[in-house]
Amino acid sequence: QGDVMESGGGLVQAGGSLTLSCTAVDFDRSAMAWFRQAPGKEREGVVCKTRLETYGMVADFAKGRVGAWKDNAQKKFFLQLDNLTPNDTAIYYCAAREYSFGNCHLFSDWYYQWGQGTQVTVSS
Repeated sequence: QGDVMESGGGLVQAGGSLTLSCTAVDFDRSAMAWFRQAPGKEREGVVCKTRLETYGMVADFAKGRVGAWKDNAQKKFFLQLDNLTPNDTAIYYCAAREYSFGNCHLFSDWYYQWGQGTQVTVSS
């Protein structure tokens, strides 16, 4: 079991929604983010939240159809993405970083811990 683990994913029809969750060993001390990587493409950020959720960032392609939140009771970080299209097909990764100093970012190098990823496939 790694320090970060995703769950959820699978096959979703176009127009539907996905909800993914993530646990992290250092959940209480971490800024967290979701990234994705489609076949043949670079990993890209989707959304991030600071440790206390006082600040976040959303990628342009996800604006208006994404939600992300931390559930402190469950110690899980959730991603919801609506109005899915086949272009959303990708491996989705959760990332975490301690000592985030109230920040979060959508570039992957900033994060220390990564999950193994979970496949999301959107059928047309």
